[in-house]
Amino acid sequence: MPRTTLPVGTHVSPAARAQLNILDLVPVLDGGSAGEAIASTVDIARHAEKWGYGRYWMAEHHNMRGVASSSTAVLIGHVADQTETIRVGAGGIMLPNHAPYVVAEQFGTLATIHPGRIDLGLGRAPGTDPFTTRALRRNEAAAMNFAGEVEELIGYLGDPDPDAKVRAIPGEGTHVPIWILGSSHGGAQVAAALGLPYSFASHFAPAALMSALEVYRSRFTPSTEPGGLDAPRSMAGVNVMVADTTAEAERLFTSVLQRFHGIVTGRRAGLPEPEGDIATLMAQWSPAERQAVNEMTRVSLVGTPDEVRDGLAGFVEATGVDEVIVTCGAHDHDARLRSYELLADAWN
Repeated sequence: MPRTTLPVGTHVSPAARAQLNILDLVPVLDGGSAGEAIASTVDIARHAEKWGYGRYWMAEHHNMRGVASSSTAVLIGHVADQTETIRVGAGGIMLPNHAPYVVAEQFGTLATIHPGRIDLGLGRAPGTDPFTTRALRRNEAAAMNFAGEVEELIGYLGDPDPDAKVRAIPGEGTHVPIWILGSSHGGAQVAAALGLPYSFASHFAPAALMSALEVYRSRFTPSTEPGGLDAPRSMAGVNVMVADTTAEAERLFTSVLQRFHGIVTGRRAGLPEPEGDIATLMAQWSPAERQAVNEMTRVSLVGTPDEVRDGLAGFVEATGVDEVIVTCGAHDHDARLRSYELLADAWN
């Protein structure tokens, strides 16, 4: 490996490299507990701060035995409490699952407690299955009016208006930085129209990566609103697995592949232990399953620090993104820590 089909092996100067961030899916190990997963997240965040990562994001998921980030705002506050300088945020909050006013109060409170350190990424997918979607009382009309919901939320976080009938307190005046997330052209269009930064979920849905970035950049409208941009700013997700040898990195990556296979087959569970090697593992699956997993994990970099650094540099050059958000699904906590440390050392 690298597995990505985008150009790799391109060296760029450190000054030209994108900011490196972490997306933590707070994985619950097969046979492990949510408490253990959250403790691991806090430990990784503390180390990531020391190693120079810029942002530490967690994503909203529900009713998944292998993910412990359902109460995302609470978890963000916990991680921010346990760190000092790294930006902590949501990558992201699925806005149609919530009233914009409630999100404004939650993240306004976080920003009041941790000024200058909180990010709010917004998506419109449910982040769960149809049964749980109903349990969440998700508003599908709000999903169809995603741009309007985002604008309402921005208004609550904007400059205080003493005459407003509804005010977010805490929240107003915090101007929490907002990113629009997406895996298709829809999010790109919203981010472009509102003059907001855009993050693409290429770590699990890479098909529209290049075309969505083109839509975002070509349609971008500068914003004069607080938190708005005068030029596009983009980020993209990448699966990484870094180890001292390529063989070890590939062995560790079998945990990630098994997890994606569980998504494809509808058998979601905790994060499994590594299993043999990649070729042997995937040979057990049907051709259709192999194709689906390969497509979902196409933007993945697996290997030694030099191999992954060069692959990541090529990815940045090919996509033109300003920031990269990486996620590592190693089963062993120490191996996950080591992967992030090796990558930071190589990149910086």
